[in-house]
Amino acid sequence: MARCYTDCLERPLRIFFCALGRLIGSHPWWFLTAPLVLSAGLGSGFYLVKSRLSNDIEEQFTPVSGAAKTERRYIQETFPEDGSMASSLRLSTAGTYGTFIATHETDILTAESLQEILDLDVHVRNMSVEMDNQTFQYADLCAQVARGACYSNDILKILNYNARNVELINLTFPWYDGRFGRVSHTTSMSMQWEFEKTPASIVQLFSITYAIVILFTVLCCWRMDNVRSKIWVGGVGVLSTGLAVLSSFGMLLFLGCPFVMTVASCPFMILGIGIDDMFIMVSCWQRTRVMDSPPDRLASTYGKAAVSITITSLTDALAFFTGCCSPLASVRTFSLYAGAAVAFCYLYNITFLGAFLALNGQREAENRHWLICSKIPEELPPGGSGAFGVCCVGGSYDRATGKEADPVSRFFEKFYGPFVTQAWTKGLVSMVYVGYLAGGIYGCSTLEEGLDVSHLALDDSYIIRYYNTQRQHFSEYGQNVMVAVKQPFPYWSQEAQKMLCFVDFENLSYVNSTSAWFLSFKQYANESNLDVSSKEGFLSHLPSFLKLNPIFRQDLNYSVDGIHASRFFVQTLNTATKKQILLGLRRAAEHCKVDLLVYHPAFIYYDQYAIITDHAVETVLVAVAVMLSVSLILIPNPVCCLWVAFAVCSVLVGVAGFMALWGVSLDSISAINLVICVGFSVDFSTHVSYSFVCSAKRAPNDRAVEALGQTGGPVLQGASSTILGVLVLSASGSYIFRTFFKVMFLVIGFGLLHGLLFIPVFLTFFAACRKL
Repeated sequence: MARCYTDCLERPLRIFFCALGRLIGSHPWWFLTAPLVLSAGLGSGFYLVKSRLSNDIEEQFTPVSGAAKTERRYIQETFPEDGSMASSLRLSTAGTYGTFIATHETDILTAESLQEILDLDVHVRNMSVEMDNQTFQYADLCAQVARGACYSNDILKILNYNARNVELINLTFPWYDGRFGRVSHTTSMSMQWEFEKTPASIVQLFSITYAIVILFTVLCCWRMDNVRSKIWVGGVGVLSTGLAVLSSFGMLLFLGCPFVMTVASCPFMILGIGIDDMFIMVSCWQRTRVMDSPPDRLASTYGKAAVSITITSLTDALAFFTGCCSPLASVRTFSLYAGAAVAFCYLYNITFLGAFLALNGQREAENRHWLICSKIPEELPPGGSGAFGVCCVGGSYDRATGKEADPVSRFFEKFYGPFVTQAWTKGLVSMVYVGYLAGGIYGCSTLEEGLDVSHLALDDSYIIRYYNTQRQHFSEYGQNVMVAVKQPFPYWSQEAQKMLCFVDFENLSYVNSTSAWFLSFKQYANESNLDVSSKEGFLSHLPSFLKLNPIFRQDLNYSVDGIHASRFFVQTLNTATKKQILLGLRRAAEHCKVDLLVYHPAFIYYDQYAIITDHAVETVLVAVAVMLSVSLILIPNPVCCLWVAFAVCSVLVGVAGFMALWGVSLDSISAINLVICVGFSVDFSTHVSYSFVCSAKRAPNDRAVEALGQTGGPVLQGASSTILGVLVLSASGSYIFRTFFKVMFLVIGFGLLHGLLFIPVFLTFFAACRKL
């Protein structure tokens, strides 16, 4: 088993990066300026961002090839809407309308309350709007019903628009106590308009985030030594990440890729990835010999860091690109932008950041001050003051090893590493892991599916109040779903009507009742003593019925030859989940002997419930497979590759489970973050596993301690910078960005827990391989 170490690709790659590091270290200015020029050119693509915006909710957050879209197309072609006979029940889309919900602390069906509602109705009807130098009244734009009258509220019609009539009429419509005020409102376009406000709500958060991360990075790179301090390297690391976002986004905008709102969260994530790689490179630089030339030091740095960074960046990018196959356009677009940003981040870290690291190394080699670049003494001159020693002395290093001192790495190597490799600590860690896994599995069993459309609006939006009021007062009944009969059918036959599966639909626990035009026709025929039990009698009397009830014309597709298709309606109850209602109605239609189709405009959005879990699982499995393939090729130890895969799967279980316990559903937003989870899990576990494999020590505990000493500091600093990068999103007024924060917090927290605790301990249990 000791010979399972394989480096057929890793060793040549390491040699290549050593040569690349020496080349960059010898000609740093070329590799410093080229990325700047490239970023300036590609970044000009941001001028196209307004023309590339694609924030249509249906387009981005519903399955591209959802079944409901095919169903809608059939309904629109078979039952075209009649503009002179408006019916909200028969709309194939959300329509164009405005809605008010009036509430009261007590009974709203009083003369005083109804008078206020009537006043509101009059105010709306008296509104006028101007467009293209024309003035339009409500009557010019309203949806019309019979004889050209505007569509109106049924209750107000029953009252004959007189509030005092409420005392004379027995209305059975229920009333509830309200807490949200008198009136809440929305329109069919409100959600779209409010959704488009979301990107502007986080503009300020970008500046705050970058300020926090720059400050943190600078502090992490700051040293008490005025020569060895790498403050400018930290700043350039953040700049390198910014250039990567600028270049990748600009390039995709040039190529015509749409820019959707979910992409706005991408820079927060890329910032963490780039800073993590920067900390790895700085840590490896500090482990090189101080007296070597900057090109040699950079070659040694690349030999240690570049392969590890390549593995993580390649797996991150490929994990994101797997999301481009998603049936949800928002996930596709985010994955494309994120994958491109990771690729540019890797490119600029290898070139731009590496070149600046070499230039900073030249300054250190000449013992120059980090700020003023003047040569300073390594030790305090005789007679020098304490202030002079603090501000103007530097350049010391460990004479025994010839390397720079790194207090963070020293802490992991001298204190933390020996602590976690003790026998009792390993037992405790194993118990903690069992508890973590149990919590994650339990959470997965409670995970809800689908994106509530109301979550796409900002918290302070007026439509949130509307949705809350609607849930409080009108949550008993669900949609009135169309059931289309797609074939000619003998509606006149009482026996044949049983084949329409009325009983099957009504037996569903979430179906209240059914209504159909032919049932009304039968009632009309009975009252009029008409014989409609034959085809001839049915079709001959049908026109007179439709003349009296013109609204039913929209439920028929017929000619003189007969009825080619028709539709009836099923009233649902909110006693089951949206997924159960959608799939249950479709299943009932499929099992019916007659060719039926069920549809409601809301099904366009409900389709995500039918595919989101399978899609998320498939995407994650593909991403894990890609990650494992890359790891097997580049990590010189197959067993440790499996440990990396184990870490990824373990983190995924924890994130999925605990995000459910945190109130996050599995939707297109969290699905994006689960793909991110694969990438970050690889980052944390790969750095530690790779260092463990490459250690020359024999004892597993010693190898774990050395791996933690080499990568523990950079991993902790990189994770901390990522958490700080997304922390401000917790204060966002948007559900989308708060969800991004929650899932990213879990990803980073659990990834760090695995990288610095679980994986080092478990590697000592099963350390079968070592480098020869």
